[in-house]
Amino acid sequence: MSQSPVPGRDTAYVWIGRGVGGRPAPAGRLLRRAAATLLGRAEAEIVVERGRDGRPLVSVPGAGARVRLPVSVSRAGPVVVVAARAGGPVGVDVERCRPLPAPALARRWYAPAEADWLAGRPADGQATDFLRLWTAKEAVGKALGVGLRDGGLRRLMPVPGGPGGSLRPVPGLARLRVGHPPVGGGLILAVAVDAVDAVPVEVVRCEAEGCGTEADGGAARRSGHVAAVRSASTERTSLPVVVRGS
Repeated sequence: MSQSPVPGRDTAYVWIGRGVGGRPAPAGRLLRRAAATLLGRAEAEIVVERGRDGRPLVSVPGAGARVRLPVSVSRAGPVVVVAARAGGPVGVDVERCRPLPAPALARRWYAPAEADWLAGRPADGQATDFLRLWTAKEAVGKALGVGLRDGGLRRLMPVPGGPGGSLRPVPGLARLRVGHPPVGGGLILAVAVDAVDAVPVEVVRCEAEGCGTEADGGAARRSGHVAAVRSASTERTSLPVVVRGS
């Protein structure tokens, strides 16, 4: 299904891929599929490279200037997530829900205000809330192009739990918006965008077979200015690395 940009509407597309036999799905294939869908080109024309900072670069060579598409990749075990947005920078991060010493980790890594907020949350949901904040910080860092460098873990995020995972402004960064579109399957997904204007940004989740809408038998669920559908892809996140080093 072609997803050409719609005037007056900004959309970030998210493909979620699950590997086979415990092996991760190939991110490169998903990146080519995303670019082909958004740019209206054949997958064979898409070039996937890595920049000096290791981030994926997706482009289509042409007679004139090379056409580039902002993308982001995240992995959690055999799950790969790819986000693509023609309207500007996008960041994505995914984590699996799991038990964590959330209050202790928050006191070490997060700003005091966030650590205090987390400590006041119900005990049975603290690990999930910790991961919502973590994925938001990761996604915002990717949208900014800096990752978690320069105090990214202490960068304040909007309190998790907006309606339908809607994208909300990041405190102190007026152009940045982040949210948690629902995906199920024991996953926590965060999507962030650098929005240069006031146009609402919609998030569409796609399956490996293509993007869906409400008319496709409920393949897409919409809430506010966020739309959700499904898709396919995989990668390791930085949380286990940081926690191990604690």
